[in-house]
Amino acid sequence: MYATESPHLSNSFHVDSRRGVNGRRIYQVWRGSNRFFCGGRLIFGPDVRSVFVTLLLIIGPVAVFCIFVGKHLCKDYSNGLAMVVVVVIHTFIVLVLLLRTSGRDPGIIPRNAHPPEPEEDVNLPSNWSGSVTPKLKLPRTKDILVNGVTVKIKYCDTCMLYRPPRCSHCSICNNCVERFDHHCPWVGQCIGRRNYPFFFMFILSTTLLCFLVFVLCVLRVKKLMEENSPHTVWKALERTPASAFLMAYVFLATWFVGGLTVFHTYLIDYL
Repeated sequence: MYATESPHLSNSFHVDSRRGVNGRRIYQVWRGSNRFFCGGRLIFGPDVRSVFVTLLLIIGPVAVFCIFVGKHLCKDYSNGLAMVVVVVIHTFIVLVLLLRTSGRDPGIIPRNAHPPEPEEDVNLPSNWSGSVTPKLKLPRTKDILVNGVTVKIKYCDTCMLYRPPRCSHCSICNNCVERFDHHCPWVGQCIGRRNYPFFFMFILSTTLLCFLVFVLCVLRVKKLMEENSPHTVWKALERTPASAFLMAYVFLATWFVGGLTVFHTYLIDYL
């Protein structure tokens, strides 16, 4: 993420496609609240620590499944090992999508280094380098034509620009984001134009993972009921507490993540 040359910058500042201000890279002089890693290649929100909580909530139950349920599936079913491998591979896909969602630019619009030209003549220093718009008589809204339709756009004092349609300013990351959907605390990042597909695939794959683990735990309980017939479900669950825990855990998780998946599927299909 780099800056482009601006005619409003003074001669003491040098900006090109590789460097930011005074030879420093843009992420080193970033005015938003984001956290950068790997030399600016990964960009996270200020609440990046929440990603580790999400990782724990995903990896922990899968580890319990592999240790306490998966080993019995391998013994009870001829394709039991394949079942466990599918769960592990699916978990890896979920983690990759999580990283792609939270470590990617969501569609941040670079803030202006200088306020836009006001409607009236106002004396403004040519080397203005403030972080917010000075007290100019700028119109708060403007009407623009988009595909022949008049759309009202609003001015952002922090980023010193008129926000495009469907763009909003995130108060947590302190950036204007294209097609801003929301700031997701579970991935520690805004969800916008550039990472929305990864976010949708993340919640969809997580829902499928919950369903897969639930079904395999049911198979484990069913096998225990068949071994010592007649066996009630409750007695079978007592013999495999890990399965009971995982079934309850993924059932609750499915209501949350699955609900999000259904909601965003509706948004994609009908909006």
